[in-house]
Amino acid sequence: MKNNPRLHHLIDSYLRGGLSQLDRAELLSYFEDPVYRTEIEDRLGFEYERETGDREMSAGMQEQTLAQIFGYKHTAVMPTRRTWKIWRRPAIAAAIALILFGAGLFYYNAGFHQTVSRQSTYRNDIDPGTSGATLTLANGRKIRLSDAANGELATEAGVVISKTADNQLVYEIKGQASDGKAMNVLSTAKGETYQVRLPDGSMVWMNAASTLTYPVNLGRQEKRMVKFEGEGYFDIAKDKDHPFVIESRNQQIEVLGTQFNINSYADEPLTRTTLVEGSVSVNGSTRLSPNQQARVGKSDITVIYVRPETYTDWKNGIFNFENEPLQSVMRKIARWYDVQVDYASAPTAGKTYSGTISKYAKISAVLTLLEESEGIHFKVDGRKVTVIN
Repeated sequence: MKNNPRLHHLIDSYLRGGLSQLDRAELLSYFEDPVYRTEIEDRLGFEYERETGDREMSAGMQEQTLAQIFGYKHTAVMPTRRTWKIWRRPAIAAAIALILFGAGLFYYNAGFHQTVSRQSTYRNDIDPGTSGATLTLANGRKIRLSDAANGELATEAGVVISKTADNQLVYEIKGQASDGKAMNVLSTAKGETYQVRLPDGSMVWMNAASTLTYPVNLGRQEKRMVKFEGEGYFDIAKDKDHPFVIESRNQQIEVLGTQFNINSYADEPLTRTTLVEGSVSVNGSTRLSPNQQARVGKSDITVIYVRPETYTDWKNGIFNFENEPLQSVMRKIARWYDVQVDYASAPTAGKTYSGTISKYAKISAVLTLLEESEGIHFKVDGRKVTVIN
């Protein structure tokens, strides 16, 4: 069984009646995958048993339930499926009556039909990225975290390094520091994202194609200093006696305890630091307040007010484009889906794009969103996406 938190979220949202049209399209794409289909069927079957006491749902009831979710008009087009055999699991607060008889709550309109139809035109569809990273220890040993078993991975400088069941890297101080200079490097490739809890208790969510360099005994030094490239969301543990310092492209950030997002990719024109809460000092001269963003170039800093969620939703598995140039949008897509992006012609100057969609949808769903919003088109050939506008 695939472990996909996004699918669990979509199923829960469906049970609560909170699915948007795009979410329904995404849930349908999961349903068309035989592995995910099994998980969806089992979950809905469990809800049916919880409400009715019946441990087996008839084929006809399956058809009725799935038709209400996905809008199938004829049972002839329904994928072949088994009778749901149900087993006991922890109860989930949702009523199966809403699933079976919630007419009007879940509808399937012409726009959704059109979205699914367009998605099918991408013959070379591409799966989204997943959880994964490479940890390089102080002795040079490299550990592919997606391949590593859960549990303790190594011990360095009095710190135990472990991987948890929910794909998180955790550092725990267990003894006396033996090497104050021991450094670790955590890096994500294109199409990967990962979380790490640092030795001082700070949390970092790393987006695709990012690198974090930090001392193994972080927190035992006068200043907690790390280096970062790419994009990351930082939730820094409060420690007024040991400031947390992050060095990234063209900037140095110092904080005592706060939450913020850094985007410092080498192929982006600016380094952007977006403050969610607390306070941040940028390059020793500029202090940010919540809902502010510092845009740092080679020689200047500009501070503007923003909606933080526009720049942090990636952490929650969402693409959130808000009046964004096409090249910026496509750079995000290229990193997450690990594709090459080419342009048949130069993008229209001054044109921007807006939209919100799950990062766990296949690339066709994201490209369809852009096509619907601005009338551009895409060609997917292997791992190359050509923009036609």
